[in-house]
Amino acid sequence: MDRLLITPIFLFLLLITFSLLSEVQSTTFKIVNKCRHTVWPGVLTGADRAPVNPTGFTLKSGKSKTLKMPRSWSGRVWGRTLCSNDPSNGGKFTCVTGDCGSGKVECAGGGAIPPATLAEFTLNGDQGLDFYDVSLVDGYNLPMLVVAKGGTRGGCSATGCLVDLNGACPRDLRVASGKGSHSESVGCKSACLAFNDPIYCCSEAHNTPDTCQPSIYSLFFKHACPRSYSYAYDDKTSTFTCASADYLIIFCPLPYTRFKSCSKCTPKVVLALCTKRV
Repeated sequence: MDRLLITPIFLFLLLITFSLLSEVQSTTFKIVNKCRHTVWPGVLTGADRAPVNPTGFTLKSGKSKTLKMPRSWSGRVWGRTLCSNDPSNGGKFTCVTGDCGSGKVECAGGGAIPPATLAEFTLNGDQGLDFYDVSLVDGYNLPMLVVAKGGTRGGCSATGCLVDLNGACPRDLRVASGKGSHSESVGCKSACLAFNDPIYCCSEAHNTPDTCQPSIYSLFFKHACPRSYSYAYDDKTSTFTCASADYLIIFCPLPYTRFKSCSKCTPKVVLALCTKRV
């Protein structure tokens, strides 16, 4: 019986084949800005995973950028707003919401400083499925939609928060930019960030699904954006799966609505507004 001769040329062709297969199997994230203003997306890779580049960039209104992601990547994508080079801080790059603390457009391993709307991914996880969600656990700053394209298994459902919540944010959670009559709400904190209370942070004695329950603040987010994470144990209605998909991540997806502004509302009144969009 003839033996298969493994020559250097054969090995070279084999390596090329594996490389091409790897390219075919990689996942792409197409990040689209449909806001009327510039957004500066940030990307944070999870621990012990291959990082991606860039980790932050400028995305003008109406523009998009496609990133090629490692096959087993996990991490977060978010949008920064109202960014500039601050002359009072040595010209460092800073953002009013979602800043990653790097002082530059590239986040370079820095995560989003809350509040920020987060798209979270674990690619090629259990049974080869991607797990993804849009989280408001760290608060909110921008409407966001995640769409799975071309998936072969799993529900592959779209998820996100399509509503501009800043105007109706409860006053205790509000992040404002500007002064006096020119002040406007540009972000909405989580109750954990606002009050640092274990009951809202799902910490200490409240760190289990049985002891950490939705609050009136998390329900504000949940009623507005029922597919998004609203508190730490909000798994059943907020985590989605797909296999072998590419993903669209859209800021300010159209059409989106905004909640009626209510600067003096209590949380109960704001919650009642969740069905009154304008």
